[in-house]
Amino acid sequence: MANFYLDTPELKHHLNHPLMKRIVELKERNYADKDKFDYAPVDFEDAMDSYDKVLEIVGEICGDIIAPNAEGVDHEGPVCADNRVTYASGTAQNLDACRKAGLMGMAMPRRFGGLNFPITPYIMAADIVSRSDAGFENLWGLQDCAETIYEFANEEQKQRYITRVCQGETMSMDLTEPDAGSDLQSVMLKATYSEKDQCWYLNGVKRFITNGDADIHLVLARSEEGTHDGRGLSMFIYDKRNGGVNVRRIENKMGIKGSPTCELVYKNAKAELCGDRKLGLIKYVMALMNGARLGIAAQSVGLSQAAYNEALAYAKDRKQFGKAIIEFPAVAEILSLMKAKLDASRSLLYETARFVDIYKALDDIAKERKLTPEERAEQKTFAKLADAFTPLGKGMGSEFANQNAYDCIQIHGGSGFMKDYACERIYRDSRITSIYEGTTQLQVVAAIRYVTTGAYLARIQEYENMPVAPELEGLQNRLKSMASKYAACVTQITEAKDQELLDFCARRLVEMAAHIIMGHLMVQDASKSDLFSESAQVYVRYAEAEVEKHINFIRKFDKDDLAYYRK
Repeated sequence: MANFYLDTPELKHHLNHPLMKRIVELKERNYADKDKFDYAPVDFEDAMDSYDKVLEIVGEICGDIIAPNAEGVDHEGPVCADNRVTYASGTAQNLDACRKAGLMGMAMPRRFGGLNFPITPYIMAADIVSRSDAGFENLWGLQDCAETIYEFANEEQKQRYITRVCQGETMSMDLTEPDAGSDLQSVMLKATYSEKDQCWYLNGVKRFITNGDADIHLVLARSEEGTHDGRGLSMFIYDKRNGGVNVRRIENKMGIKGSPTCELVYKNAKAELCGDRKLGLIKYVMALMNGARLGIAAQSVGLSQAAYNEALAYAKDRKQFGKAIIEFPAVAEILSLMKAKLDASRSLLYETARFVDIYKALDDIAKERKLTPEERAEQKTFAKLADAFTPLGKGMGSEFANQNAYDCIQIHGGSGFMKDYACERIYRDSRITSIYEGTTQLQVVAAIRYVTTGAYLARIQEYENMPVAPELEGLQNRLKSMASKYAACVTQITEAKDQELLDFCARRLVEMAAHIIMGHLMVQDASKSDLFSESAQVYVRYAEAEVEKHINFIRKFDKDDLAYYRK
């Protein structure tokens, strides 16, 4: 019997990070729930033991049920009949197992039936689920839409909807339209308030909606007549029980086939306002998208793990010229770099999750009482770090997932091109990660301001001052040298005061910052555990080459060269 948590010791390493002490302290509010709920922890050690045991359950379900179902789900897929979606049989089994195990609404407070998990162990569960079946993660992982209801809905709505999510009902976020993809300001689904019925009605079309026939929907719609930008948009909650939304079709996708991606038609669909009018895009969707991007970063890491595992197993088993192909340097090099990218993207994922945990917990506490000056400063610091690291985690994690899936097939050779091996499905599933919830290019747009303001460099300098194992000081010094060159490139571009030049060089500047940050994270991990020793050496060498490549390009580039790239 496989357990996808226990067979990956790197996960426990990240779960036991020193910052978890502060995260649990904030999340558990001095363990006040212990007197109301028999499953609430009584102290830090009890909380950590609870996370560990629940993740072991996640790992068991993934190893014994979800992963074995993945191939069948990929072939069978969901179907649409009479404007409704029926999941593949394996997907239904997966959902049933997760419901019975109490793995829905994991991060929600106990008073709604949740487990009150911090973001970090919840994201760890998403990492594990994604390894077993990335398509199923899109259904199970949409439970984090409940976070938006928790943050912005009124208490009565929280009681009605979050309780249902914790009991196992599914969610979707209905944002995209035929003419509004990345540009959500163009959303035109119409929301009209009826004074007679004292409710809102939605009319229009939504497209590319993951799990579009879900029980509970968060819907971005235009509530202010005559507007054409983001200020006219509000967020609504639609309950499938009320009817009014039909599934026109399920998209025929390249990958994540178990997850129904739907086109929806709203016809006088009864809905209720979530939060305040006009803040749907400006405030609520931005918060929703940041959570979704962290989820895709976890999905990417899970896929990277799956790709690496498949490649490693095949390389050990496949023999050519009288020996296993893992013994050939060309194959060994690919595997080493795959593992380094996997470990680096996972370290970045959990660093980001910890930042999110602290600022969100303090945000929540601020609704109950006034924060102390120290807490306000802490909240501000970690909110900025979370905002800066989220696009790095999503952007780099998804690109690495695609690269590892590519290399997994390369190691399989011709067999990898056949549907007989899981790597073919992993390759197709990975491709979407760098596209949805904001393309890699949009992650660069989100991240570049932290390059120009010096926020990434400031964080890098903090890593430089952290102690490392004596044998890793050489790697730390090489990262310091990279940072110095990176800083010079940033100065070169920003002093030119040319927005077009900055936009053109943005990807390279952001990637340099990401490589240096991930290099430091790997050195920190390797200082605490031998699990990461090889990956730290391989990743820093890889980062060095990537940073040098970008530096050489930027140093020799000037605004006159832009003419060659204009189309």
